[in-house]
Amino acid sequence: NLTSVSEFFLLGLSDDPELQPLLWVLFLAMYLVTMLGNLLIILVVTSDPHLHNPMFFFLSNLSLADIGFVSTTVPKMIVNIQTHSRVISYVGCLTQMSIFILFGCMDCLLLSVMAYDRFVAICHPLYYTVIMNPRLCCSLVLVSFFLSLLDSQVHNLIVLQLTYFENVDISNFFCEPSQLLKLACSDPFTNNIVTYFDGAIFAFLPFLGIFFSYYKILSSILRIPSGRRYKAFSTCGSHLAVVCLFYGTGLGVYLNSTISESPRKGAVASVMYTVVTPMLNPFIYSLRNRHIKRTMWRFSSKIF
Repeated sequence: NLTSVSEFFLLGLSDDPELQPLLWVLFLAMYLVTMLGNLLIILVVTSDPHLHNPMFFFLSNLSLADIGFVSTTVPKMIVNIQTHSRVISYVGCLTQMSIFILFGCMDCLLLSVMAYDRFVAICHPLYYTVIMNPRLCCSLVLVSFFLSLLDSQVHNLIVLQLTYFENVDISNFFCEPSQLLKLACSDPFTNNIVTYFDGAIFAFLPFLGIFFSYYKILSSILRIPSGRRYKAFSTCGSHLAVVCLFYGTGLGVYLNSTISESPRKGAVASVMYTVVTPMLNPFIYSLRNRHIKRTMWRFSSKIF
Protein backbone atom coordinates (compact mmCIF):
# COMPACT_ATOMS: atom_id res chain seq x y z
CA ASN A 1 0.00 0.00 0.00
CA LEU A 2 2.76 2.47 -0.93
CA THR A 3 1.32 5.66 -2.39
CA SER A 4 2.64 9.14 -2.87
CA VAL A 5 0.85 11.68 -0.70
CA SER A 6 -0.41 15.19 -1.30
CA GLU A 7 -1.34 15.98 2.31
CA PHE A 8 -0.70 14.96 5.90
CA PHE A 9 -2.83 14.90 9.04
CA LEU A 10 -1.58 16.64 12.18
CA LEU A 11 -2.94 14.64 15.10
CA GLY A 12 -2.24 17.43 17.59
CA LEU A 13 -2.03 17.03 21.35
CA SER A 14 -5.37 15.39 22.16
CA ASP A 15 -8.38 13.77 20.50
CA ASP A 16 -10.73 14.75 23.30
CA PRO A 17 -13.30 17.21 21.83
CA GLU A 18 -14.00 18.71 25.25
CA LEU A 19 -10.32 19.59 25.62
CA GLN A 20 -10.06 21.43 22.28
CA PRO A 21 -11.53 24.80 23.49
CA LEU A 22 -9.12 24.80 26.44
CA LEU A 23 -6.17 24.09 24.13
CA TRP A 24 -7.34 26.86 21.79
CA VAL A 25 -7.49 29.44 24.59
CA LEU A 26 -4.20 28.26 26.12
CA PHE A 27 -2.18 28.35 22.91
CA LEU A 28 -3.72 31.62 21.78
CA ALA A 29 -2.82 33.22 25.12
CA MET A 30 0.75 31.87 25.00
CA TYR A 31 1.16 33.03 21.41
CA LEU A 32 -0.04 36.56 22.19
CA VAL A 33 2.20 36.78 25.26
CA THR A 34 5.18 35.56 23.23
CA MET A 35 4.56 38.06 20.44
CA LEU A 36 3.98 40.95 22.85
CA GLY A 37 7.03 40.17 24.98
CA ASN A 38 9.46 39.75 22.09
CA LEU A 39 8.12 42.76 20.19
CA LEU A 40 8.49 44.81 23.35
CA ILE A 41 12.12 43.71 23.68
CA ILE A 42 12.82 44.74 20.07
CA LEU A 43 11.01 48.08 20.52
CA VAL A 44 12.82 48.88 23.76
CA VAL A 45 16.26 48.04 22.35
CA THR A 46 15.75 50.06 19.17
CA SER A 47 14.23 53.09 20.92
CA ASP A 48 16.89 53.57 23.63
CA PRO A 49 20.35 54.72 22.42
CA HIS A 50 21.88 53.43 25.68
CA LEU A 51 20.98 49.90 24.61
CA HIS A 52 22.69 50.15 21.22
CA ASN A 53 25.50 47.76 22.06
CA PRO A 54 26.36 44.24 20.87
CA MET A 55 24.63 42.39 23.72
CA PHE A 56 21.23 44.02 23.13
CA PHE A 57 21.70 43.92 19.35
CA PHE A 58 21.98 40.13 19.55
CA LEU A 59 19.09 40.03 22.02
CA SER A 60 16.79 41.88 19.61
CA ASN A 61 17.74 39.45 16.83
CA LEU A 62 17.07 36.53 19.18
CA SER A 63 13.60 37.97 19.91
CA LEU A 64 13.00 38.30 16.18
CA ALA A 65 14.00 34.66 15.67
CA ASP A 66 11.69 33.60 18.52
CA ILE A 67 8.79 35.43 16.87
CA GLY A 68 9.39 33.53 13.64
CA PHE A 69 9.96 30.29 15.54
CA VAL A 70 6.64 30.34 17.38
CA SER A 71 4.70 31.83 14.44
CA THR A 72 5.61 28.84 12.30
CA THR A 73 3.67 26.30 14.36
CA VAL A 74 1.18 27.83 16.81
CA PRO A 75 -1.09 29.80 14.40
CA LYS A 76 -1.60 26.68 12.28
CA MET A 77 -2.57 24.70 15.38
CA ILE A 78 -5.00 27.42 16.51
CA VAL A 79 -6.64 27.48 13.07
CA ASN A 80 -6.87 23.67 13.01
CA ILE A 81 -8.64 23.63 16.37
CA GLN A 82 -10.99 26.43 15.32
CA THR A 83 -11.92 24.83 11.97
CA HIS A 84 -11.89 21.23 13.30
CA SER A 85 -9.46 20.30 10.53
CA ARG A 86 -6.10 18.58 10.82
CA VAL A 87 -5.10 18.56 7.17
CA ILE A 88 -1.88 20.16 5.95
CA SER A 89 -0.74 19.92 2.34
CA TYR A 90 2.53 18.29 1.35
CA VAL A 91 3.95 21.64 0.21
CA GLY A 92 2.64 23.35 3.34
CA CYS A 93 4.21 20.67 5.52
CA LEU A 94 7.61 21.07 3.87
CA THR A 95 7.35 24.85 4.10
CA GLN A 96 6.47 24.71 7.79
CA MET A 97 9.32 22.28 8.47
CA SER A 98 11.84 24.47 6.61
CA ILE A 99 10.86 27.68 8.39
CA PHE A 100 10.74 25.88 11.74
CA ILE A 101 14.31 24.58 11.26
CA LEU A 102 15.47 27.98 9.99
CA PHE A 103 14.41 29.85 13.13
CA GLY A 104 15.25 26.97 15.48
CA CYS A 105 18.81 26.87 14.14
CA MET A 106 18.94 30.67 14.35
CA ASP A 107 18.18 30.39 18.06
CA CYS A 108 21.04 27.92 18.55
CA LEU A 109 23.57 30.01 16.63
CA LEU A 110 22.53 33.32 18.18
CA LEU A 111 22.83 31.86 21.66
CA SER A 112 26.39 30.78 20.83
CA VAL A 113 27.14 34.24 19.39
CA MET A 114 25.81 35.85 22.58
CA ALA A 115 28.03 33.52 24.63
CA TYR A 116 31.02 34.69 22.60
CA ASP A 117 29.98 38.30 23.24
CA ARG A 118 29.91 37.68 27.01
CA PHE A 119 33.27 35.89 26.77
CA VAL A 120 34.88 38.93 25.13
CA ALA A 121 33.19 41.35 27.57
CA ILE A 122 34.42 39.51 30.68
CA CYS A 123 37.73 37.98 29.57
CA HIS A 124 38.91 40.86 27.35
CA PRO A 125 37.08 43.96 28.61
CA LEU A 126 39.70 46.46 27.38
CA TYR A 127 39.41 45.20 23.80
CA TYR A 128 35.63 44.68 23.86
CA THR A 129 34.67 47.70 21.75
CA VAL A 130 37.45 46.93 19.27
CA ILE A 131 36.63 43.24 18.86
CA MET A 132 32.83 43.49 18.97
CA ASN A 133 32.58 46.27 16.43
CA PRO A 134 29.33 46.86 14.47
CA ARG A 135 30.73 45.21 11.35
CA LEU A 136 31.56 41.99 13.20
CA CYS A 137 28.19 41.95 14.98
CA CYS A 138 26.27 42.30 11.71
CA SER A 139 28.49 39.67 10.09
CA LEU A 140 27.82 37.19 12.91
CA VAL A 141 24.06 37.64 12.57
CA LEU A 142 24.20 37.27 8.77
CA VAL A 143 26.38 34.16 9.01
CA SER A 144 23.95 32.68 11.55
CA PHE A 145 21.06 33.35 9.19
CA PHE A 146 22.71 31.83 6.12
CA LEU A 147 23.89 28.76 8.04
CA SER A 148 20.35 28.30 9.37
CA LEU A 149 19.00 28.65 5.85
CA LEU A 150 21.47 26.02 4.67
CA ASP A 151 20.36 23.70 7.47
CA SER A 152 16.68 24.08 6.57
CA GLN A 153 17.38 23.37 2.90
CA VAL A 154 19.37 20.24 3.77
CA HIS A 155 16.34 18.87 5.62
CA ASN A 156 14.13 19.93 2.74
CA LEU A 157 16.26 18.02 0.24
CA ILE A 158 16.20 14.92 2.45
CA VAL A 159 12.38 14.92 2.63
CA LEU A 160 12.03 15.68 -1.10
CA GLN A 161 13.91 12.45 -1.83
CA LEU A 162 11.18 10.53 0.01
CA THR A 163 8.59 9.64 -2.61
CA TYR A 164 6.41 7.26 -0.60
CA PHE A 165 5.18 7.21 2.98
CA GLU A 166 3.73 4.38 5.07
CA ASN A 167 1.28 6.70 6.80
CA VAL A 168 0.04 10.29 6.57
CA ASP A 169 -0.65 10.78 10.31
CA ILE A 170 1.91 13.00 12.06
CA SER A 171 1.77 12.53 15.82
CA ASN A 172 2.40 16.18 16.59
CA PHE A 173 0.83 19.61 16.13
CA PHE A 174 3.36 20.59 13.43
CA CYS A 175 5.47 18.90 10.75
CA GLU A 176 8.41 17.81 12.85
CA PRO A 177 11.35 16.56 10.72
CA SER A 178 11.88 13.37 12.74
CA GLN A 179 8.20 12.47 12.38
CA LEU A 180 8.36 12.80 8.59
CA LEU A 181 11.46 10.61 8.41
CA LYS A 182 9.76 7.94 10.52
CA LEU A 183 6.84 7.82 8.08
CA ALA A 184 9.12 7.30 5.06
CA CYS A 185 9.22 3.92 3.32
CA SER A 186 12.80 4.25 2.09
CA ASP A 187 15.91 2.90 3.81
CA PRO A 188 16.41 5.16 6.86
CA PHE A 189 20.16 4.51 7.18
CA THR A 190 21.33 7.26 4.80
CA ASN A 191 18.75 9.72 6.09
CA ASN A 192 19.78 9.04 9.69
CA ILE A 193 23.46 9.52 8.88
CA VAL A 194 22.77 12.87 7.21
CA THR A 195 20.43 13.93 10.03
CA TYR A 196 22.94 13.05 12.77
CA PHE A 197 25.76 14.78 10.89
CA ASP A 198 23.58 17.85 10.39
CA GLY A 199 22.58 17.86 14.06
CA ALA A 200 26.22 17.59 15.15
CA ILE A 201 27.14 20.65 13.07
CA PHE A 202 24.17 22.93 13.75
CA ALA A 203 23.27 21.91 17.33
CA PHE A 204 26.18 20.21 19.07
CA LEU A 205 28.95 22.52 17.82
CA PRO A 206 27.12 25.70 18.94
CA PHE A 207 26.60 24.06 22.32
CA LEU A 208 30.32 23.30 22.52
CA GLY A 209 31.02 26.95 21.72
CA ILE A 210 28.72 28.04 24.54
CA PHE A 211 30.32 25.55 26.94
CA PHE A 212 33.84 26.69 26.05
CA SER A 213 32.88 30.37 26.41
CA TYR A 214 31.44 29.85 29.87
CA TYR A 215 34.41 27.73 30.88
CA LYS A 216 36.66 30.69 30.07
CA ILE A 217 34.24 33.11 31.73
CA LEU A 218 34.16 31.07 34.93
CA SER A 219 37.97 30.82 34.96
CA SER A 220 38.25 34.60 34.61
CA ILE A 221 35.65 35.30 37.30
CA LEU A 222 37.41 33.05 39.80
CA ARG A 223 40.60 35.11 39.36
CA ILE A 224 39.01 38.44 40.26
CA PRO A 225 38.29 39.62 43.86
CA SER A 226 35.29 38.00 45.49
CA GLY A 227 33.47 41.33 45.89
CA ARG A 228 33.29 41.83 42.12
CA ARG A 229 32.46 38.26 41.13
CA TYR A 230 28.68 38.63 41.42
CA LYS A 231 28.68 41.78 39.31
CA ALA A 232 30.79 40.11 36.63
CA PHE A 233 28.69 36.97 36.48
CA SER A 234 25.34 38.82 36.62
CA THR A 235 26.03 40.24 33.15
CA CYS A 236 25.63 36.75 31.66
CA GLY A 237 23.09 35.28 34.10
CA SER A 238 20.09 35.92 31.82
CA HIS A 239 21.82 34.40 28.82
CA LEU A 240 22.86 31.34 30.81
CA ALA A 241 19.27 30.87 32.00
CA VAL A 242 17.96 31.03 28.41
CA VAL A 243 20.63 28.56 27.24
CA CYS A 244 19.69 26.09 29.98
CA LEU A 245 16.00 26.48 29.19
CA PHE A 246 16.42 26.06 25.42
CA TYR A 247 18.89 23.17 25.43
CA GLY A 248 17.33 21.56 28.49
CA THR A 249 13.85 21.37 26.96
CA GLY A 250 15.28 20.32 23.58
CA LEU A 251 17.27 17.53 25.20
CA GLY A 252 14.22 16.48 27.20
CA VAL A 253 12.16 16.18 24.02
CA TYR A 254 14.91 14.15 22.34
CA LEU A 255 15.23 11.76 25.29
CA ASN A 256 11.46 11.45 25.56
CA SER A 257 11.18 10.56 21.86
CA THR A 258 13.86 7.87 22.15
CA ILE A 259 12.66 6.35 25.45
CA SER A 260 8.89 6.80 25.36
CA GLU A 261 6.84 4.59 23.05
CA SER A 262 3.96 7.08 22.93
CA PRO A 263 4.29 9.65 20.10
CA ARG A 264 1.60 11.78 21.73
CA LYS A 265 3.79 12.25 24.82
CA GLY A 266 6.57 13.48 22.55
CA ALA A 267 4.14 16.01 21.07
CA VAL A 268 3.27 17.31 24.53
CA ALA A 269 6.98 17.52 25.42
CA SER A 270 7.75 19.43 22.21
CA VAL A 271 5.44 22.22 23.41
CA MET A 272 8.15 23.14 25.94
CA TYR A 273 10.82 24.20 23.47
CA THR A 274 8.55 25.32 20.62
CA VAL A 275 6.12 27.47 22.64
CA VAL A 276 7.10 27.84 26.29
CA THR A 277 10.78 28.73 25.76
CA PRO A 278 10.15 31.62 23.30
CA MET A 279 7.46 32.90 25.68
CA LEU A 280 9.76 32.92 28.72
CA ASN A 281 12.83 34.46 27.06
CA PRO A 282 11.59 38.10 27.22
CA PHE A 283 10.65 37.68 30.88
CA ILE A 284 14.05 36.23 31.76
CA TYR A 285 15.93 39.08 30.12
CA SER A 286 13.61 41.88 31.26
CA LEU A 287 13.40 40.74 34.88
CA ARG A 288 17.15 40.15 35.29
CA ASN A 289 18.45 43.18 33.38
CA ARG A 290 18.11 46.54 35.07
CA HIS A 291 18.79 48.46 31.83
CA ILE A 292 15.81 46.87 30.08
CA LYS A 293 13.58 47.31 33.15
CA ARG A 294 14.50 50.99 33.39
CA THR A 295 13.89 51.56 29.67
CA MET A 296 10.57 49.69 29.80
CA TRP A 297 9.48 51.82 32.74
CA ARG A 298 10.32 55.04 30.88
CA PHE A 299 8.65 53.73 27.73
CA SER A 300 5.43 52.78 29.52
CA SER A 301 5.41 56.14 31.37
CA LYS A 302 5.50 58.01 28.04
CA ILE A 303 2.58 55.95 26.72
CA PHE A 304 0.32 56.06 29.78
